[in-house]
Amino acid sequence: MNYHAAVRYLLTLGRELAAPTQAAAAKFDLENITVLAERLGRPDRAYPSAHIAGTNGKGSTAAFLESILRHAGFRTGLYTSPHLEKINERMRINGKEISDESFAALFTRLQAPIEELLAAHKLRAHPTYFECVTAMAFECFAHERVEFGVFEVGLGGRLDATNILSPAVMMITRIDFDHENFLGHSLKEIAGEKAGILKPGVPVVMAEQHPQAREVILARANEVGCQVVETASAYQIAEETSQNGFFRARVTELSSGDSFEIAPSLPGRFQLQNALNGLAAARYVATRGFRISPDDITQGISNTVWPGRLEKLQSGPDVYLDGAHNPGAARELASFLEQDFYGRKIWLIYGALRDKAVDEVAGQLFPLASEVIFTEPRTSRAISAARLAEIASHHASSFSVVSSAEQALDQALAEAAPDDAIFITGSLYLVGQLRHYWKQREQVAAR
Repeated sequence: MNYHAAVRYLLTLGRELAAPTQAAAAKFDLENITVLAERLGRPDRAYPSAHIAGTNGKGSTAAFLESILRHAGFRTGLYTSPHLEKINERMRINGKEISDESFAALFTRLQAPIEELLAAHKLRAHPTYFECVTAMAFECFAHERVEFGVFEVGLGGRLDATNILSPAVMMITRIDFDHENFLGHSLKEIAGEKAGILKPGVPVVMAEQHPQAREVILARANEVGCQVVETASAYQIAEETSQNGFFRARVTELSSGDSFEIAPSLPGRFQLQNALNGLAAARYVATRGFRISPDDITQGISNTVWPGRLEKLQSGPDVYLDGAHNPGAARELASFLEQDFYGRKIWLIYGALRDKAVDEVAGQLFPLASEVIFTEPRTSRAISAARLAEIASHHASSFSVVSSAEQALDQALAEAAPDDAIFITGSLYLVGQLRHYWKQREQVAAR
Protein backbone atom coordinates (compact mmCIF):
# COMPACT_ATOMS: atom_id res chain seq x y z
CA MET A 1 0.00 0.00 0.00
CA ASN A 2 1.42 3.42 -0.91
CA TYR A 3 1.60 6.38 1.46
CA HIS A 4 -1.60 8.19 0.42
CA ALA A 5 -3.61 4.97 0.48
CA ALA A 6 -2.26 4.16 3.96
CA VAL A 7 -3.25 7.58 5.32
CA ARG A 8 -6.72 7.31 3.75
CA TYR A 9 -7.20 3.87 5.25
CA LEU A 10 -6.19 5.07 8.72
CA LEU A 11 -8.68 7.92 8.53
CA THR A 12 -11.50 5.47 7.78
CA LEU A 13 -10.82 3.71 11.10
CA GLY A 14 -12.00 6.63 13.21
CA ARG A 15 -11.00 7.37 16.80
CA GLU A 16 -8.09 9.64 15.96
CA LEU A 17 -8.30 10.68 19.62
CA ALA A 18 -6.17 8.50 21.80
CA ALA A 19 -8.57 7.34 24.49
CA PRO A 20 -12.24 6.50 24.89
CA THR A 21 -14.80 8.21 27.07
CA GLN A 22 -15.09 6.86 30.59
CA ALA A 23 -18.49 5.40 29.69
CA ALA A 24 -16.91 3.35 26.91
CA ALA A 25 -13.94 2.22 28.97
CA ALA A 26 -15.33 -1.28 29.39
CA LYS A 27 -15.37 -1.71 25.62
CA PHE A 28 -12.24 0.22 24.64
CA ASP A 29 -9.29 -0.59 26.89
CA LEU A 30 -5.68 -1.67 26.38
CA GLU A 31 -6.55 -5.21 25.22
CA ASN A 32 -6.36 -4.53 21.47
CA ILE A 33 -3.01 -2.71 21.54
CA THR A 34 -1.58 -5.36 23.90
CA VAL A 35 -2.65 -8.24 21.62
CA LEU A 36 -1.24 -6.45 18.58
CA ALA A 37 2.05 -5.62 20.31
CA GLU A 38 2.41 -9.26 21.43
CA ARG A 39 1.87 -10.45 17.85
CA LEU A 40 4.59 -8.03 16.67
CA GLY A 41 7.03 -9.37 19.27
CA ARG A 42 6.68 -6.50 21.76
CA PRO A 43 8.67 -3.90 19.81
CA ASP A 44 7.88 -1.40 22.58
CA ARG A 45 10.31 -3.29 24.81
CA ALA A 46 13.21 -3.28 22.36
CA TYR A 47 14.61 -0.02 23.79
CA PRO A 48 14.42 2.01 27.01
CA SER A 49 11.75 4.68 26.93
CA ALA A 50 10.25 7.73 28.62
CA HIS A 51 6.46 8.10 28.92
CA ILE A 52 4.98 11.59 29.24
CA ALA A 53 1.44 12.55 30.28
CA GLY A 54 -0.12 15.90 31.22
CA THR A 55 -2.44 18.55 29.86
CA ASN A 56 -0.11 21.29 28.64
CA GLY A 57 3.57 21.13 27.77
CA LYS A 58 3.92 17.39 27.27
CA GLY A 59 4.87 17.75 23.59
CA SER A 60 7.47 20.43 24.34
CA THR A 61 8.77 18.40 27.29
CA ALA A 62 9.11 15.35 25.05
CA ALA A 63 10.97 17.44 22.47
CA PHE A 64 13.37 18.82 25.12
CA LEU A 65 14.19 15.35 26.47
CA GLU A 66 14.67 13.89 22.99
CA SER A 67 16.98 16.74 22.04
CA ILE A 68 19.06 16.28 25.20
CA LEU A 69 19.43 12.55 24.52
CA ARG A 70 20.34 13.16 20.88
CA HIS A 71 22.98 15.74 21.83
CA ALA A 72 24.40 13.14 24.22
CA GLY A 73 24.97 10.88 21.21
CA PHE A 74 22.05 8.48 21.53
CA ARG A 75 19.95 7.38 18.57
CA THR A 76 16.46 8.58 19.49
CA GLY A 77 12.84 7.94 18.60
CA LEU A 78 10.18 10.55 19.34
CA TYR A 79 6.45 9.79 19.19
CA THR A 80 4.02 12.69 19.61
CA SER A 81 0.48 13.70 18.68
CA PRO A 82 -1.36 15.32 17.08
CA HIS A 83 0.54 16.31 13.95
CA LEU A 84 0.40 19.77 12.39
CA GLU A 85 0.79 19.14 8.66
CA LYS A 86 1.62 15.47 8.02
CA ILE A 87 1.03 12.34 10.02
CA ASN A 88 4.73 11.45 9.57
CA GLU A 89 5.55 14.16 12.15
CA ARG A 90 4.31 11.81 14.86
CA MET A 91 7.35 9.55 14.41
CA ARG A 92 10.85 11.04 14.38
CA ILE A 93 14.19 9.27 14.26
CA ASN A 94 17.10 11.39 15.51
CA GLY A 95 14.95 14.50 15.19
CA LYS A 96 13.76 13.85 11.62
CA GLU A 97 10.24 12.76 10.73
CA ILE A 98 10.05 9.45 8.90
CA SER A 99 9.66 9.43 5.13
CA ASP A 100 6.46 8.69 3.20
CA GLU A 101 8.03 5.43 2.04
CA SER A 102 8.86 4.36 5.60
CA PHE A 103 5.37 5.24 6.78
CA ALA A 104 3.76 3.20 4.00
CA ALA A 105 6.07 0.25 4.66
CA LEU A 106 5.26 0.31 8.39
CA PHE A 107 1.54 0.34 7.74
CA THR A 108 1.84 -2.47 5.19
CA ARG A 109 3.78 -4.59 7.72
CA LEU A 110 1.00 -3.99 10.23
CA GLN A 111 -1.87 -5.05 7.98
CA ALA A 112 -1.16 -8.80 7.77
CA PRO A 113 -0.89 -9.33 11.57
CA ILE A 114 -4.10 -7.33 12.10
CA GLU A 115 -6.01 -9.40 9.54
CA GLU A 116 -4.61 -12.59 11.03
CA LEU A 117 -5.65 -11.60 14.56
CA LEU A 118 -9.11 -10.53 13.40
CA ALA A 119 -9.62 -13.84 11.59
CA ALA A 120 -8.60 -15.72 14.75
CA HIS A 121 -11.00 -13.59 16.82
CA LYS A 122 -8.11 -12.43 19.00
CA LEU A 123 -8.99 -8.77 18.45
CA ARG A 124 -12.40 -7.53 19.57
CA ALA A 125 -12.42 -4.99 16.73
CA HIS A 126 -10.05 -3.54 14.16
CA PRO A 127 -7.50 -1.39 15.97
CA THR A 128 -8.35 2.31 15.89
CA TYR A 129 -6.44 5.04 14.09
CA PHE A 130 -4.46 5.87 17.21
CA GLU A 131 -3.82 2.24 18.13
CA CYS A 132 -2.48 1.57 14.63
CA VAL A 133 -0.21 4.61 14.59
CA THR A 134 1.06 3.82 18.09
CA ALA A 135 1.86 0.24 17.07
CA MET A 136 3.62 1.61 14.00
CA ALA A 137 5.76 3.85 16.23
CA PHE A 138 6.70 0.92 18.47
CA GLU A 139 7.67 -1.12 15.40
CA CYS A 140 9.44 1.82 13.70
CA PHE A 141 11.70 2.50 16.66
CA ALA A 142 12.58 -1.17 17.04
CA HIS A 143 13.30 -1.50 13.32
CA GLU A 144 15.46 1.64 13.38
CA ARG A 145 17.33 0.36 16.45
CA VAL A 146 16.82 3.48 18.51
CA GLU A 147 18.70 3.62 21.79
CA PHE A 148 15.98 5.55 23.59
CA GLY A 149 12.32 6.20 22.74
CA VAL A 150 10.38 9.21 24.00
CA PHE A 151 6.58 8.78 23.94
CA GLU A 152 3.95 11.43 24.49
CA VAL A 153 0.56 10.24 25.72
CA GLY A 154 -2.15 11.05 23.20
CA LEU A 155 -5.01 11.73 25.60
CA GLY A 156 -5.40 11.01 29.30
CA GLY A 157 -3.05 8.20 30.21
CA ARG A 158 -4.77 5.24 31.87
CA LEU A 159 -6.50 4.07 28.68
CA ASP A 160 -4.07 5.57 26.18
CA ALA A 161 -2.56 3.08 23.73
CA THR A 162 0.95 4.17 24.75
CA ASN A 163 0.26 2.90 28.29
CA ILE A 164 1.51 -0.62 27.53
CA LEU A 165 5.05 0.76 27.69
CA SER A 166 7.43 -0.39 30.41
CA PRO A 167 9.35 2.88 30.61
CA ALA A 168 12.60 3.74 32.33
CA VAL A 169 11.16 7.05 33.50
CA MET A 170 7.74 8.72 33.48
CA MET A 171 6.79 12.39 33.45
CA ILE A 172 3.61 14.29 34.25
CA THR A 173 3.47 17.89 33.08
CA ARG A 174 1.04 20.54 34.33
CA ILE A 175 -2.54 19.23 34.59
CA ASP A 176 -5.44 21.50 33.75
CA PHE A 177 -8.93 21.31 32.27
CA ASP A 178 -9.20 19.85 28.77
CA HIS A 179 -11.11 16.99 27.13
CA GLU A 180 -13.53 16.95 30.08
CA ASN A 181 -15.99 14.76 28.15
CA PHE A 182 -13.30 12.10 27.96
CA LEU A 183 -11.40 12.51 31.22
CA GLY A 184 -13.83 13.92 33.78
CA HIS A 185 -15.09 17.31 34.91
CA SER A 186 -12.83 17.93 37.92
CA LEU A 187 -9.07 18.24 38.31
CA LYS A 188 -9.13 15.17 40.55
CA GLU A 189 -10.79 13.07 37.87
CA ILE A 190 -8.47 14.36 35.14
CA ALA A 191 -5.39 13.82 37.33
CA GLY A 192 -6.58 10.29 38.04
CA GLU A 193 -6.58 9.52 34.33
CA LYS A 194 -3.12 11.06 33.85
CA ALA A 195 -1.74 9.22 36.90
CA GLY A 196 -2.89 6.00 35.26
CA ILE A 197 0.52 5.80 33.55
CA LEU A 198 2.35 5.27 36.86
CA LYS A 199 4.12 1.92 37.13
CA PRO A 200 5.60 0.12 40.16
CA GLY A 201 9.24 0.96 40.73
CA VAL A 202 9.48 3.46 37.86
CA PRO A 203 10.25 7.05 38.94
CA VAL A 204 8.00 9.87 37.81
CA VAL A 205 9.12 13.47 37.24
CA MET A 206 6.22 15.73 38.19
CA ALA A 207 5.91 19.39 37.24
CA GLU A 208 4.42 21.87 39.69
CA GLN A 209 0.69 21.08 39.97
CA HIS A 210 -2.58 22.45 41.28
CA PRO A 211 -2.95 21.09 44.86
CA GLN A 212 -5.88 18.82 43.88
CA ALA A 213 -3.96 17.25 41.01
CA ARG A 214 -0.79 16.88 43.09
CA GLU A 215 -2.70 15.07 45.82
CA VAL A 216 -4.09 12.53 43.35
CA ILE A 217 -0.72 11.87 41.70
CA LEU A 218 1.11 11.45 45.01
CA ALA A 219 -1.58 9.09 46.29
CA ARG A 220 -1.35 6.97 43.13
CA ALA A 221 2.46 6.94 43.29
CA ASN A 222 2.31 5.75 46.90
CA GLU A 223 -0.22 3.08 45.93
CA VAL A 224 1.89 1.57 43.14
CA GLY A 225 5.24 2.23 44.80
CA CYS A 226 7.09 4.65 42.57
CA GLN A 227 9.47 7.47 43.44
CA VAL A 228 8.27 11.00 42.69
CA VAL A 229 10.68 13.77 41.70
CA GLU A 230 8.84 17.06 42.11
CA THR A 231 10.66 19.66 40.05
CA ALA A 232 9.28 22.45 42.27
CA SER A 233 11.18 21.11 45.30
CA ALA A 234 14.06 19.23 43.65
CA TYR A 235 15.32 22.16 41.57
CA GLN A 236 15.75 25.88 42.11
CA ILE A 237 15.41 28.36 39.25
CA ALA A 238 17.43 31.56 39.74
CA GLU A 239 18.96 34.43 37.78
CA GLU A 240 16.01 34.37 35.40
CA THR A 241 16.19 36.86 32.54
CA SER A 242 14.22 37.42 29.35
CA GLN A 243 14.75 39.09 25.99
CA ASN A 244 12.24 39.34 23.16
CA GLY A 245 10.06 36.68 24.76
CA PHE A 246 12.88 34.17 25.25
CA PHE A 247 13.86 33.19 28.80
CA ARG A 248 17.04 31.88 30.33
CA ALA A 249 17.88 30.87 33.89
CA ARG A 250 20.32 29.11 36.16
CA VAL A 251 18.88 25.86 37.50
CA THR A 252 20.37 24.20 40.57
CA GLU A 253 19.72 20.56 41.44
CA LEU A 254 19.35 20.77 45.19
CA SER A 255 20.35 17.17 45.99
CA SER A 256 23.74 17.44 44.25
CA GLY A 257 24.35 21.18 44.11
CA ASP A 258 24.99 20.91 40.35
CA SER A 259 23.96 23.96 38.30
CA PHE A 260 22.87 24.28 34.69
CA GLU A 261 22.45 27.30 32.46
CA ILE A 262 19.31 26.74 30.43
CA ALA A 263 18.07 28.95 27.60
CA PRO A 264 15.18 27.29 25.77
CA SER A 265 15.02 28.04 22.06
CA LEU A 266 11.23 28.21 22.41
CA PRO A 267 9.68 31.52 23.54
CA GLY A 268 7.47 31.94 26.61
CA ARG A 269 8.28 31.67 30.31
CA PHE A 270 6.36 28.39 30.56
CA GLN A 271 9.06 26.76 28.43
CA LEU A 272 11.45 27.07 31.37
CA GLN A 273 9.23 24.58 33.23
CA ASN A 274 9.02 22.27 30.23
CA ALA A 275 12.80 22.41 29.82
CA LEU A 276 13.18 21.69 33.54
CA ASN A 277 10.99 18.61 33.13
CA GLY A 278 13.32 17.38 30.39
CA LEU A 279 16.39 18.21 32.47
CA ALA A 280 15.07 16.31 35.50
CA ALA A 281 14.27 13.22 33.42
CA ALA A 282 17.69 13.35 31.76
CA ARG A 283 19.38 13.59 35.15
CA TYR A 284 17.57 10.46 36.32
CA VAL A 285 18.40 8.59 33.12
CA ALA A 286 22.05 9.55 33.64
CA THR A 287 22.01 7.71 36.98
CA ARG A 288 20.96 4.56 35.12
CA GLY A 289 24.13 4.34 33.06
CA PHE A 290 23.38 6.75 30.21
CA ARG A 291 26.24 9.21 29.76
CA ILE A 292 24.61 12.65 29.66
CA SER A 293 26.79 15.63 30.52
CA PRO A 294 25.69 19.06 31.75
CA ASP A 295 26.72 20.42 28.34
CA ASP A 296 24.47 17.86 26.61
CA ILE A 297 21.58 19.17 28.69
CA THR A 298 22.39 22.82 28.00
CA GLN A 299 22.89 22.27 24.26
CA GLY A 300 19.90 19.97 23.95
CA ILE A 301 17.58 22.52 25.52
CA SER A 302 18.92 25.46 23.55
CA ASN A 303 18.58 23.59 20.24
CA THR A 304 15.12 22.09 20.70
CA VAL A 305 12.71 22.73 17.83
CA TRP A 306 8.96 22.36 18.41
CA PRO A 307 6.74 23.94 15.72
CA GLY A 308 3.35 25.51 16.31
CA ARG A 309 3.97 26.67 19.86
CA LEU A 310 4.65 30.42 19.82
CA GLU A 311 6.38 29.81 16.51
CA LYS A 312 7.30 33.07 14.78
CA LEU A 313 6.82 33.09 11.01
CA GLN A 314 7.84 36.65 10.16
CA SER A 315 8.41 40.20 11.39
CA GLY A 316 6.80 43.46 10.24
CA PRO A 317 4.07 42.56 11.15
CA ASP A 318 5.02 39.77 13.53
CA VAL A 319 3.11 36.57 12.78
CA TYR A 320 2.95 33.79 15.37
CA LEU A 321 1.42 30.33 15.48
CA ASP A 322 0.30 29.00 18.86
CA GLY A 323 -2.07 26.13 19.51
CA ALA A 324 -3.61 27.54 22.71
CA HIS A 325 -6.64 25.26 22.66
CA ASN A 326 -7.49 25.02 26.37
CA PRO A 327 -7.69 27.43 29.36
CA GLY A 328 -4.22 26.57 30.69
CA ALA A 329 -2.54 27.18 27.33
CA ALA A 330 -4.58 30.37 26.87
CA ARG A 331 -3.28 31.69 30.20
CA GLU A 332 0.30 31.17 29.04
CA LEU A 333 -0.37 32.90 25.71
CA ALA A 334 -2.12 35.79 27.51
CA SER A 335 0.92 36.19 29.75
CA PHE A 336 3.19 36.26 26.69
CA LEU A 337 1.01 38.94 25.07
CA GLU A 338 0.93 41.08 28.21
CA GLN A 339 4.68 40.87 28.80
CA ASP A 340 6.00 41.28 25.28
CA PHE A 341 3.31 43.03 23.22
CA TYR A 342 1.99 45.69 25.57
CA GLY A 343 0.96 48.79 23.63
CA ARG A 344 1.02 47.06 20.25
CA LYS A 345 -2.01 46.26 18.13
CA ILE A 346 -2.74 42.55 18.35
CA TRP A 347 -4.77 40.59 15.80
CA LEU A 348 -6.11 37.17 16.72
CA ILE A 349 -7.10 34.65 14.07
CA TYR A 350 -9.14 32.22 16.13
CA GLY A 351 -10.70 28.85 15.37
CA ALA A 352 -11.74 26.06 17.73
CA LEU A 353 -13.12 22.54 17.95
CA ARG A 354 -16.50 21.65 19.39
CA ASP A 355 -15.20 20.01 22.58
CA LYS A 356 -13.19 23.04 23.74
CA ALA A 357 -13.86 25.60 26.50
CA VAL A 358 -14.27 28.42 23.99
CA ASP A 359 -15.81 31.01 26.31
CA GLU A 360 -13.09 30.61 28.94
CA VAL A 361 -10.27 30.75 26.38
CA ALA A 362 -11.84 33.78 24.67
CA GLY A 363 -12.29 35.54 28.01
CA GLN A 364 -8.55 35.37 28.60
CA LEU A 365 -7.30 36.23 25.11
CA PHE A 366 -9.82 38.48 23.36
CA PRO A 367 -9.58 41.47 25.75
CA LEU A 368 -5.89 41.71 24.83
CA ALA A 369 -6.61 41.91 21.09
CA SER A 370 -7.62 44.92 19.02
CA GLU A 371 -9.19 42.73 16.34
CA VAL A 372 -10.43 39.13 16.37
CA ILE A 373 -11.05 37.22 13.15
CA PHE A 374 -13.24 34.17 13.69
CA THR A 375 -12.51 31.32 11.32
CA GLU A 376 -12.60 27.53 11.21
CA PRO A 377 -10.05 24.77 10.58
CA ARG A 378 -10.79 22.19 7.92
CA THR A 379 -12.03 19.35 10.12
CA SER A 380 -15.44 17.91 10.91
CA ARG A 381 -14.80 18.62 14.59
CA ALA A 382 -14.56 22.39 14.06
CA ILE A 383 -17.09 24.96 15.27
CA SER A 384 -18.22 27.08 12.32
CA ALA A 385 -16.81 30.60 12.27
CA ALA A 386 -20.33 32.09 12.48
CA ARG A 387 -21.26 29.95 15.49
CA LEU A 388 -17.93 30.75 17.15
CA ALA A 389 -18.72 34.46 16.81
CA GLU A 390 -22.13 33.90 18.42
CA ILE A 391 -20.50 32.17 21.38
CA ALA A 392 -17.49 34.38 22.03
CA SER A 393 -17.69 37.74 20.21
CA HIS A 394 -18.87 39.52 23.38
CA HIS A 395 -15.28 39.22 24.63
CA ALA A 396 -13.91 41.09 21.57
CA SER A 397 -13.77 44.86 21.12
CA SER A 398 -13.87 44.39 17.34
CA PHE A 399 -14.30 41.27 15.24
CA SER A 400 -15.03 39.86 11.81
CA VAL A 401 -16.05 36.44 10.53
CA VAL A 402 -14.07 34.79 7.71
CA SER A 403 -14.88 31.10 7.27
CA SER A 404 -11.82 30.34 5.11
CA ALA A 405 -8.77 30.22 7.36
CA GLU A 406 -6.49 31.08 4.43
CA GLN A 407 -8.58 34.15 3.59
CA ALA A 408 -8.56 35.15 7.26
CA LEU A 409 -4.77 35.18 7.27
CA ASP A 410 -4.63 37.06 3.96
CA GLN A 411 -7.02 39.68 5.36
CA ALA A 412 -5.00 40.17 8.55
CA LEU A 413 -1.76 40.50 6.59
CA ALA A 414 -3.34 43.02 4.22
CA GLU A 415 -4.75 45.19 7.00
CA ALA A 416 -2.08 44.94 9.72
CA ALA A 417 0.54 47.67 10.08
CA PRO A 418 4.24 46.73 10.26
CA ASP A 419 4.30 47.27 14.04
CA ASP A 420 1.26 45.04 14.64
CA ALA A 421 1.33 41.38 15.72
CA ILE A 422 -0.86 38.59 14.35
CA PHE A 423 -1.48 35.44 16.41
CA ILE A 424 -3.05 32.34 14.86
CA THR A 425 -4.47 30.33 17.74
CA GLY A 426 -7.25 28.28 19.31
CA SER A 427 -6.71 24.96 17.55
CA LEU A 428 -3.68 22.93 16.52
CA TYR A 429 -5.67 21.94 13.43
CA LEU A 430 -5.87 25.64 12.50
CA VAL A 431 -2.18 26.13 13.29
CA GLY A 432 -1.20 23.19 11.08
CA GLN A 433 -3.45 24.28 8.22
CA LEU A 434 -2.14 27.85 8.16
CA ARG A 435 1.45 26.74 8.70
CA HIS A 436 1.09 24.71 5.50
CA TYR A 437 -0.56 27.63 3.71
CA TRP A 438 2.24 29.96 4.85
CA LYS A 439 4.82 27.71 3.25
CA GLN A 440 2.84 27.71 0.01
CA ARG A 441 2.69 31.54 0.03
CA GLU A 442 6.45 31.68 0.60
CA GLN A 443 7.08 29.34 -2.32
CA VAL A 444 4.90 31.42 -4.64
CA ALA A 445 6.61 34.63 -3.50
CA ALA A 446 10.03 33.12 -4.16
CA ARG A 447 9.26 32.30 -7.82
